[in-house]
Amino acid sequence: MDVEKYMLPCMTKTLFGIECMSCGTQRAFLLILKGNFVEAFLMFPPIYTTILFFVFVFLNFVDKARNYHKKIISLAIINAFLMTGNYIFKTFYF
Repeated sequence: MDVEKYMLPCMTKTLFGIECMSCGTQRAFLLILKGNFVEAFLMFPPIYTTILFFVFVFLNFVDKARNYHKKIISLAIINAFLMTGNYIFKTFYF
């Protein structure tokens, strides 16, 4: 089954013809589900910190006894830097 035809299209790429900062996230996540961890990293390097970020956001909603706010903010900042660096690299060097 070809799952890629069911993926959401990138609106930035569709409208303007350029990739957005998160282009490759869906394909990288699909590669992780298939067990291709290195290929997922090569497709979208911040995929692992993005997944970790969403895990902590989920835990924040489920586990009210613990405070995950600092971890969520730290991961958001790390993700922002990684996504920006990845975007600059893909745009200018690749």
